[in-house]
Amino acid sequence: MPSVTSFVKRGLILMVIVCGAANHAAAEVTDAADTGFTIRHHQQVAVEPAEAYRHFVRVGSWWSSAHTYSGDATNMTIDDKPGGAFLEKLPGGGFVEHMKVIFANPGKKIRLSGGLGPLQEYPVNGVMTVTFTKNDRGTRIDMTYRVGGSVSGGLMSWSSPVDQMLAEQFASLEELITTPAAR
Repeated sequence: MPSVTSFVKRGLILMVIVCGAANHAAAEVTDAADTGFTIRHHQQVAVEPAEAYRHFVRVGSWWSSAHTYSGDATNMTIDDKPGGAFLEKLPGGGFVEHMKVIFANPGKKIRLSGGLGPLQEYPVNGVMTVTFTKNDRGTRIDMTYRVGGSVSGGLMSWSSPVDQMLAEQFASLEELITTPAAR
């Protein structure tokens, strides 16, 4: 049987892990069913909302090239103007429209509509809303991605891989924002 000291050490280790993670991005699948899922991510960054928003729309500087069709994230752009989109240039003059920009209030909120990656070939729709809220530590970035529709076998099994992919992207965004040399 473990000693009391062992329990205390485990408790302290757990507390250090939890407290250490408090300033990092948090992510979760908040609901998942065969007809859709919702993913939420939030993170805290020590910059003003306008700067965080500016980094977000410069998607080619933080998105992973591993999650592109072209193999190069610098081919990706978000145009936050009327009729704008989250686009990727392909070799030979081709393109991918990942999502449409359906709402943009620079420095505060952006909303995009579309299925990311392989979801694009199915009769599904996704809506991603990203908000930038000023607080005493800088800016809280909240992202919600809701996907609904029909996929053979259901959408529930898609929630975890999409969550993991978005967690990777938003961790990269946070790293870009918090690395002074990158700004």
